[in-house]
Amino acid sequence: MEYLLLIAGFALLIKGADFFVDGASSIARALKVPSIVIGLTLVSLGTSAPEAAVSITAGIAGNSDISLGNVIGSNIFNLLPVIGCAALFQAIPTQKDIQKRDLPVNVLSTLLLFAMMLDGKIGRLEGIILLAGIIIYMVVLVMNSLKNRTEESSEKTYSVIISLVLVAVGLTAVILGGQLVVNNATIIARHFGMSDTLVALTIVAIGTSLPELVTSVMAARKGDSGIALGNAIGSCIFNILFIIGISSALAPITVDMHLVTDIILLIIVNILIYIFCRTDDKISRLEGGALLAVYVAYTVYIILR
Repeated sequence: MEYLLLIAGFALLIKGADFFVDGASSIARALKVPSIVIGLTLVSLGTSAPEAAVSITAGIAGNSDISLGNVIGSNIFNLLPVIGCAALFQAIPTQKDIQKRDLPVNVLSTLLLFAMMLDGKIGRLEGIILLAGIIIYMVVLVMNSLKNRTEESSEKTYSVIISLVLVAVGLTAVILGGQLVVNNATIIARHFGMSDTLVALTIVAIGTSLPELVTSVMAARKGDSGIALGNAIGSCIFNILFIIGISSALAPITVDMHLVTDIILLIIVNILIYIFCRTDDKISRLEGGALLAVYVAYTVYIILR
């Protein structure tokens, strides 16, 4: 039964992502804003829903290590397999806006989180600072989108209502599919003798990022690099500024110092992505393969440590 539910989960993920990308792309064309803006806002907020649910619930329940670890693990997954797999399907062009605005914000927010972790605790005041950061970032995005309206596209554009329905149906299918995959993959893994810790570090971390992975790959296949890259970068920014912000504002987070190694890796990966994006203004297939290779090495490391 678990295997059938696992297959059903993957089917929901793939078809849901298809609807989600179509609806989000259509909204971008209808509003005449760059798809990168939709990727950084609507799509990234939607695909980060599983991380938000896991981390905020864990924070309220006092499981702060899960709250923080889930975000750091998810961001590593977003930057390595998500962007890596999308680039393998098709090299991802990177616009000047994302190079000058969003990638630096992603690096700076990660460095800020690292600084907050060093004393072993992320307090309520620090959480409020992070929340202020996401508000400022969103305001800047909206203002920039109003200044950079695009011309009418020849591609098919649905009405705003139909587009929103596609986004809602697609996002629901993606989240339900992700839950089915995580829950049943966990049951199957335990049948094969995997420990709860290993399951949490691998299947759960990957599972909550499956929406980003499938959505970005489908967007890349459809040639919409703005959504493919914007989804991954926007989700990372949202995870740190909003999810950690609201989790620590509700209840201070005690930092497991073992996570310092992981966030240092996250900082290095952020800088690596920035370099890749500035090189020839794209992330090539070769660079996508390199990102996947780094994630394989990281997975081996967390299994062995």
